Amino acid sequence: MTAGGGLREGDEAVADLTLAYREGRLSLVGDPARYGYPLAVDFVAGRSAHRRRFGGGRGQLIARACGLGKGVTPAVVDATAGLGRDAFVLASLGARVLMVERVPAIFALLEDGLMRALAEPATRDIASRMSLVHGDGARELAALVAGTGVAPQVIHLDPMFPHRDKSALVKKEMRLFRALAGDDADASRLLEAALDVATHRVVVKRPRKAPPIEGPAPRHVIEGKTSRYDLYVHRSLKPD
Repeated sequence: MTAGGGLREGDEAVADLTLAYREGRLSLVGDPARYGYPLAVDFVAGRSAHRRRFGGGRGQLIARACGLGKGVTPAVVDATAGLGRDAFVLASLGARVLMVERVPAIFALLEDGLMRALAEPATRDIASRMSLVHGDGARELAALVAGTGVAPQVIHLDPMFPHRDKSALVKKEMRLFRALAGDDADASRLLEAALDVATHRVVVKRPRKAPPIEGPAPRHVIEGKTSRYDLYVHRSLKPD
């Protein structure tokens, strides 16, 4: 996989997508009519900047689910890093976050976005709390975490929810992302791995009306308007 060339994920070619530099950012580029604007990871501007300034601090759903409270700032492993938006929010609230991403092209976008965030004064401190590894959490989560020095107190999972109705793919950005990442058919195996590795809790983000991931039942549920967090708790998080 090289910038400016076609992408191949596993044995399946994604012929209409390429990695290329656009406006100083590594971007995933496809047919604009189908995929919209090129996709890049940007922790400095856009959605991440707005959420950093106005997101709601530790009152945000993800912060509550991951146990960030008064005097409590756990280390978090985001085992389905995606575009890094959740990891950035947690890091902006003081958490050390390890991002795990298995899709090579998405990993490359994250790596580029993290480097740019480290070079920008407004985001340097936040980005310094974020680290990144390439690998498959469902198959090798323990080994991936062990090599980083990050304590897996909380493991955050946001597996892709399969949409059988193609009309649900209304966002072009999501179409582009799914073309590479697909649906996480091994979500139950990822949950099992996370439960084995997390020392305190596993947090799973789901669409609000979706069933839980196959496996043990969550102990607690935190609901929002469109999504919810299923919490699998081993033990309580204590103040720092």
